[in-house]
Amino acid sequence: MKPNTAADLDNFRALADAIATLFFPHAEVVLHDLRTQKIDHIANNISKRAVGDDAALEDLLENTPNERNIGPYEKLNWDGQKIRSVSTVLRDAQGTPVAVLCLNLNITLFETAKQALDLFLSANQLIPQPDALFRDDWQERINTFLHAWLRQRQIGLNRLTREHKRELVEALHAEGAFKGKSAANYVANVLNMGRATVYKHLKEIKGEA
Repeated sequence: MKPNTAADLDNFRALADAIATLFFPHAEVVLHDLRTQKIDHIANNISKRAVGDDAALEDLLENTPNERNIGPYEKLNWDGQKIRSVSTVLRDAQGTPVAVLCLNLNITLFETAKQALDLFLSANQLIPQPDALFRDDWQERINTFLHAWLRQRQIGLNRLTREHKRELVEALHAEGAFKGKSAANYVANVLNMGRATVYKHLKEIKGEA
């Protein structure tokens, strides 16, 4: 590889562009040429640096001579937003470091979204279920029993066979689930069954009793 030539970094520039395009607009990819100690290429510039700026990586290989991937680590961008970065040392066929590819991901948006989700999903504002509302909530009882039944058998609701559904109707009947008004219609909808099929199973159960 010829020293101080830029053409041999073309593949790395293309890689930088591809990564920045995939994660646009949150990621910047910077290619540093270690032979010139200059920035060779910037894809999706969010750091306001420029091609030709000093790379300032003279000490990098002295402190981490055998590293290939350095990071991830965090730093602060010019606008005060948090950046999470990882740097990859690129070597030629002889193993000589020739460049460093730095991926800088702006994580501020993700942190803000996480904070919003944490606040929205926080249990601090929840109160226990009011007895006056849930004492006769047959739908709640059916849902609780149904999903306990599914967990016990490690079956997904969308993977139930006809036999599973028949067993569930029998189990729900034994629990008294069908005492609620419209309970049979509700179970039919939840289990994706015809109402006539649910009533048929219930009739067979009562006939057996």
